[in-house]
Amino acid sequence: MIRINDTLFGELNYEKNYWSGKTNIQIFNINMEIVLSVDGHETADFSNIQRESFRNFQKDMENIMDKVEQQIYKYYCDNFEEYREMLENETEADKLVPKIDSVTNLKKLVKPKQLIVRRTRKNGKRRLGLLCDVTWDMENGLGVKIEDESVEEVGYQDIVL
Repeated sequence: MIRINDTLFGELNYEKNYWSGKTNIQIFNINMEIVLSVDGHETADFSNIQRESFRNFQKDMENIMDKVEQQIYKYYCDNFEEYREMLENETEADKLVPKIDSVTNLKKLVKPKQLIVRRTRKNGKRRLGLLCDVTWDMENGLGVKIEDESVEEVGYQDIVL
């Protein structure tokens, strides 16, 4: 296994086509350690845009994560009734997909697990993806696509993979 200690990303291990380590985020007023994945080859030749993306995220995490929370809440409010209908009974629905009235109620339903620093595309945008486990969709989870420090999309995890 190839292991490096990068000045920005910290200690990383190379897996197939990406580097994996740990980072801390704050979401729903909770500090938590999650997996940090940085797209890259064995040579650890991370682009300046990847570095800028992560640096900007660290600098403005409070503001970015506030936007993430608001967009997850909007997604949940727009879709929770559909998820409730998929469950077999109301008791299960109340537990896994309850009706909520604020962003703070999401902390029981959404568990961030991975922040991905994506490769740079031709458009030059700084791209991050946040993967979360969620009570209402254990199979597909939730993905948050962040481009140039703005939330672009919330949906199934595959939007950021």
